[in-house]
Amino acid sequence: MIIILKQDINSRDKEYIQNFLKNQGFKVREIIGDQETIFGAVGRISIDFRKIEILPGVSRVIPISKPYKLASRELKKENTIVPVGRVKIGGNRVAVIAGPCAVESREQMFKAAKAVRESGAVMLRGGAFKPRTSPYSFQGMGEEGLKILKEAGESVGLPVVSEIVGTQYVDMMKEYVDVYQIGARNMQNFELLKAVGTKGMPVVLKRGLSATIEEWLMAAEYLMAHGSDNIILCERGIRTFETYTRNTLDLSAIPVIQKLSHLPIIVDPSHATGLRAKVAPMALAAIAAGADGLIVEVHPDPDNALSDGPQSLYPEEFEKLMRDLQALSPVIGKEIERIPENRPINVRSTDKAVDYIDKNIAFQGVSGAYSEKAIHSYFGDDVTTSPQTEFKDVFESVLQGETAFGVVPVENSLAGTINENIDLLLRYPDISVVGEHKLRIVHNLIGVPGSSLEGIRKVYSHPQGLAQCADFIEKHKNMEGIPFYDTAGAVAYLKKLNDPSCGAIAGKEAARVYDMHIIKESIETNPRNYTKFFIITRTDKAKFEDPNRAAFVFSTPDKPGALFSCLKILADSGINMNKLESRPIQGKPWQYMFFLSVDLPGESKAFDAALIQIGNISEDLRVLGKYRVEQ
Repeated sequence: MIIILKQDINSRDKEYIQNFLKNQGFKVREIIGDQETIFGAVGRISIDFRKIEILPGVSRVIPISKPYKLASRELKKENTIVPVGRVKIGGNRVAVIAGPCAVESREQMFKAAKAVRESGAVMLRGGAFKPRTSPYSFQGMGEEGLKILKEAGESVGLPVVSEIVGTQYVDMMKEYVDVYQIGARNMQNFELLKAVGTKGMPVVLKRGLSATIEEWLMAAEYLMAHGSDNIILCERGIRTFETYTRNTLDLSAIPVIQKLSHLPIIVDPSHATGLRAKVAPMALAAIAAGADGLIVEVHPDPDNALSDGPQSLYPEEFEKLMRDLQALSPVIGKEIERIPENRPINVRSTDKAVDYIDKNIAFQGVSGAYSEKAIHSYFGDDVTTSPQTEFKDVFESVLQGETAFGVVPVENSLAGTINENIDLLLRYPDISVVGEHKLRIVHNLIGVPGSSLEGIRKVYSHPQGLAQCADFIEKHKNMEGIPFYDTAGAVAYLKKLNDPSCGAIAGKEAARVYDMHIIKESIETNPRNYTKFFIITRTDKAKFEDPNRAAFVFSTPDKPGALFSCLKILADSGINMNKLESRPIQGKPWQYMFFLSVDLPGESKAFDAALIQIGNISEDLRVLGKYRVEQ
């Protein structure tokens, strides 16, 4: 059952409710959500709900109808994000686990670890115990293999996952792995589930060869009922009458699981297909279907692998897959999960790192804004955000040290440059650009609960939101677009109005935050609608190794060919320019600053030398930032 607590409940009443439930034989889990705090109570006994509803601090009691209680979406509305060291599985990121099917030797594992780490995997897999159909097949290296796996993972900074095949190995494996994996053949080995669950560690739970989705979730319930909250479900194909693939990969299980459960779900395209050529297409299809990640077999020499060589990718094939995933993920509103050291959040590695890392990240707007979504997409779900009224306030917040970073939009693929933020970069010389992020913008028509498309007369949104949905508004003659300072702010205003004739254009997050109704999804004129955001911080805090992009500004003297001469220096130096924007100089009519964004060549000295040449023939040259953009 779910016990929803009153918002003003005190700690004494909360403790009393917990003790009451435990004395009745229930196991109790506290779940703190965005809107409310609840207790999830599960047990073998039944109780009259009225006895609980009359307890001080209880708002209401809701029964859980599903046989799986702790794993149910009824118990927990928000998605569970499973932490594994510095890596997180779930949320708005795509996490990729990779490595060979089996640990064969120290040399093999170290080569595999290096290859998958360089390509972007965030966790290393490798089997030490291999349950095989044939008793004569390679069965794994046992504990020695686990030692090698752990050393290989540590050598490249990756957590490791390996399959456990029996209860007798639970304690021993705990010393070597970061995540237990329970394979398809053991999904209903209930004694193993109980033993692993008591350790409270993250678990990858693979779907059984012929298991229904409910049976799969009940296996997860066994783990959770015995102490493991961090379960990662893994779809790896089920056995059907089809023979052209090793198994039938049930991608429809992804949206079904996401509706029924709060647990993250990843996909194993290697075991599902059994053939190397089919792994990448099904991996991409899994992410397009909404999977939170993949577990992929990669071997430095698949032709001589002792286990599952035909389905293992070569390192170069895995690198290509990671690049394809990187291109696909933003289309569905996700980003590839990366080890934190590789992100510009390392800007925080300064002399005052301890102070600096605990501060918020600023954005313009209110909760639910696209800028806030960009923050979580770029930095992760575990950071806090600081809404600001205006873009200028974001810069001021960062400059004054109230926030560590700011995230501001600078360009939209349909509506063009957000000039105000380019101008603010020029006005704040102590602020630098340290990162860039692209976010797909999906606009929705949002109304109060009960409103309808036919009844909407006024539509509020930011001017850019209205411009990006101009065709939709034009098509519905009864609608009038009304400019508002912010997309999410328009939804908040809509909630105050509580008028079914008024709507707003904003993202799904804003509708969720303010409990509003999405009348129609994806109403933008062009689905190829992306916004580019800059990540900014104080110049004295800015630091990033291996940058591949730079932003800078300069003005030119008033003479023929002045701008051409500067741009020719870039061309002659082999530096690709990806943006050029002119902005008027305040107080100097008809004179302009030029804003440029360029791709840095492999040797950064070429860019530094080009800047010196440009500086000799231009005026007011200033580098706004050097940073890394994942290609």
